[in-house]
Amino acid sequence: MGSNSSKASKITAHDRAILDLKVQRDKLKQYNKRLDLVIAKELSLAKKHLAAGEKNKALLALRRKKFQEGLLEKTVLQMTNLDELTFSIEQAMVEKEVFAGLAAGNQVLKELHKEMSLSDVEKLMDETAESIAYQDEIDEMLSTRLSVAEEEDIEAELDAMVAKEYEERLPTVPAKELNPVAVDYEEEEAEPSATKPVAAKKQKQKQQARNEPMLA
Repeated sequence: MGSNSSKASKITAHDRAILDLKVQRDKLKQYNKRLDLVIAKELSLAKKHLAAGEKNKALLALRRKKFQEGLLEKTVLQMTNLDELTFSIEQAMVEKEVFAGLAAGNQVLKELHKEMSLSDVEKLMDETAESIAYQDEIDEMLSTRLSVAEEEDIEAELDAMVAKEYEERLPTVPAKELNPVAVDYEEEEAEPSATKPVAAKKQKQKQQARNEPMLA
């Protein structure tokens, strides 16, 4: 029962007025249908009487038909007026809801403007600009206070990081594969030192042979 009473309370006078207008329109629509049937019947009787040679009866049927057509025109006009009135009421209700929404939004804006005045906004903007300018000064001081030596240290550190990254990317070679190559290099370096006196002796013998006189 509580739910039914709450639903009934939601129906406003405007809603009831629109509902009544639609009910009246439906009644007029049903009445127009009956008028259409009567008009068609009177027309059929007029044709029948005219075919039978009963001209006066045919004329009477046409008069009744004309009267029913007049009623039909009035009801159609009434239906049009009901439709326009219903539309106007519904449009006014929509506009009222829109107006209420705008009024509520305007009130909220006023409350927000009270909490955030123009002077507060200007003060905040000035403080923000000062903070940004102060930070810019700090950044500029830090960037210009480095000495030449410090700049070189920074560049050296960067080069070391780059070299380390390059070494990490190179493939690793097992130590066992490098030992035979080292032994071969030692043997190749030892061979010239052992053969050096023999080469010097041969060179000396050739020089002596050139200095001796040729036989006649």
